[in-house]
Amino acid sequence: MTKAHLIEKVAEKATNLSRRDAEKVVNCLFDSIRDALKNGEKTEIRGFGSFRVRVRRTKDGRNPKTGESVAVPEKKMPFFKAGKEIKELLNPEAKSAL
Repeated sequence: MTKAHLIEKVAEKATNLSRRDAEKVVNCLFDSIRDALKNGEKTEIRGFGSFRVRVRRTKDGRNPKTGESVAVPEKKMPFFKAGKEIKELLNPEAKSAL
């Protein structure tokens, strides 16, 4: 699903919103999540999942062309963890084992 598909779905479900208003809603949601991650905050959407920033530590890598060892610096990466409801939706057989 693309962002455009998501905007169409919002416009279909919320019949009182125009497509332009639906686009504003979707953009606002994504901007809010992006801004929270930029500020080092966690965003949790109950029943869906959570977004947070994880730090990858410095490590030694290799240049594939020369085989030379290269230091890969520490960097921040976005991370998404699916919520319980989505996990159960994707793995219904695992629900009965809980």
